[in-house]
Amino acid sequence: MSALWIAHVTVTDDAAYAEYAKRATVAIADHGGIFLARGGAFEQLEGEPRPRNVVVRFPSLDTARACYNSAAYQEALGFAKGASVRDLVIVEELTR
Repeated sequence: MSALWIAHVTVTDDAAYAEYAKRATVAIADHGGIFLARGGAFEQLEGEPRPRNVVVRFPSLDTARACYNSAAYQEALGFAKGASVRDLVIVEELTR
């Protein structure tokens, strides 16, 4: 089954976060990830709002986890830490 990364982000340093996004995009694509949502308009219905919301589909839960733990993504993540407040979860999709 495919899996989703769902991230809710508040960016605090635009330049550093832009470097994260550039590098993370490559790592995600290398693991078969496809962006379904990346920023854009949103409506907060419950909980704390974060102005940037991202959803990425991966071929499987294992692939999503491997991407997160990969050297390339961890290097990219170094630019996001200190440049954002983030929540990230991996959720397995229902079968289609």
